[in-house]
Amino acid sequence: MTRQETLEQFDRLLTIMDELREKCPWDREQTMESIRHLSIEEVYELSDSIISKDNPEIKKELGDLLLHIVFYSKIASETALFDMGAVMDSLCEKLIRRHPHIYGEVNAHDSETVKQNWEQIKLAEKGELRKSVLQGLPKSMPALVKAYRMQEKVASVGFDWDTAAEAFDKVKEELAEFENAASAAEKQQEFGDLLFALVNYARKSGINPDDALEYTNRKFKTRFEYIEDRARDTGKELKKMTLEEMDAFWDEAKAKE
Repeated sequence: MTRQETLEQFDRLLTIMDELREKCPWDREQTMESIRHLSIEEVYELSDSIISKDNPEIKKELGDLLLHIVFYSKIASETALFDMGAVMDSLCEKLIRRHPHIYGEVNAHDSETVKQNWEQIKLAEKGELRKSVLQGLPKSMPALVKAYRMQEKVASVGFDWDTAAEAFDKVKEELAEFENAASAAEKQQEFGDLLFALVNYARKSGINPDDALEYTNRKFKTRFEYIEDRARDTGKELKKMTLEEMDAFWDEAKAKE
């Protein structure tokens, strides 16, 4: 599709949104608050399709997410807050501002420098309103993702291990503290510290911990469902099977991968 054809399709989408907002009872009564949870759901559905490498589904989910962006902008335009044009203009200006190595005189020859520049510019943009590099992270962000983003942000100002090996030494230190914890409260605190250290080691090793855990979740689900299928095939009841019997089916599932 050419650039002109793409622009025509976007104009078509805006026209359809105008018509839906005017003529459809459901679309007409929606507010930003009423579709917020649906937007969150769409992001998770897009995430699922990306992890599954399902390109047709990725295209579909991107469309659904784009619909929500257009929907919010349409709702805002009705009370003269902003419109889709203002959203795109704001984004373009931010991209230009945060890429001075492209649109300015700054040198950045690697992605790590680009990330550090981005965070520094982002902090400077807020001026007195933002006194910490950690401000701005959503409170409702999942804890694993938040830990990763916090570590990325502080690394942009130099608070970081030099190597992954140093980060792993911290993992071993936290593991020892967890093992030596006496009370339940201590164990919970030390377990959190251990998880945080593992996330940091993953980051230093070029691993996204949220992606890694999701792949393991899916692998576990596939293998356990195989155990359930084999139990049914052999007329066994899971609750009455020994762990050794289930482990044998688990190994079968693992061998089939």
